[in-house]
Amino acid sequence: MERFSDELRAAADPLWEAQHDHPVVRGIGDGSLPVDLFARFIRQDYLFLIEYARLLALGAARAPDLATMRRLSELAQAILVEEMDLHRSLAAEFGVTPAELEAERPALETSAYTDFLVRTAATGDFAELAAALLPCMWGYAEVGARLVERGLPADERYARWVRTYASPEFAALADWCRGLVDGLAQDLGEQGRERMRRAFLACSRHELRFWDTAVA
Repeated sequence: MERFSDELRAAADPLWEAQHDHPVVRGIGDGSLPVDLFARFIRQDYLFLIEYARLLALGAARAPDLATMRRLSELAQAILVEEMDLHRSLAAEFGVTPAELEAERPALETSAYTDFLVRTAATGDFAELAAALLPCMWGYAEVGARLVERGLPADERYARWVRTYASPEFAALADWCRGLVDGLAQDLGEQGRERMRRAFLACSRHELRFWDTAVA
C-alpha cells in the first residue's frame, strides 16, 4: 500500500528533481561551486535554521501526544546545537565570524520560506505543520544520499556538508518525519489531506528557490 508521503513525493517530483539538477547542488557535490558562493549559502542556511528550529518548537507545543512533543523538542535542540555548529565551523573556515553570521540579512528567498513556515505553524493545523516540515528534512537527506553515491568532493569543507546530510542519522530524521505525516494523514478526510498536500508542495517550491540564495 502506497504511503501518503510517497504520494506527496510523487506530486512534487518535478520540483525535487530540479533541486538535484540545481547548479548549486551539483557544485557542492563535485566541489566546483566557488567558495564565496558556498559561504553565502551557508550564511543564509544558518538564518533559515534559526526559524526552522522555531517551527519545531511551535510543533512541540502543539503536538497531540507526549512522544511527538519530545521528538520535536529533541529535533529543535539538535538543529540549534549540532547542525548550526556545522554551519558555524564552515563559516569560520570561510573567514566569517559568529558576529557576522548573526548580523547576516536574509535574502528574499530565505524570508519568503521562513515566513511561510512560521505562518503555517501559527495558523494551520498540526498536520499542515508536519507536512511543511517534511520537504526540508527529507529533501536534504535525498540530496545527501545522491551526492555521496557520486563520490565525495576533494575539498573537505564540501565533503563535510555532504556527509552530514548523507548520514544514517539524518536519514532517520527524515524517516521519522515521513512516519509522522503518514500517521496524521490516516486520521484526516480528503480536505485535511489536501491542506497537507498544499503545505508540502509550497515548501518544496521554497526549497528549490532557496538554493538561489547562493547566487542571488
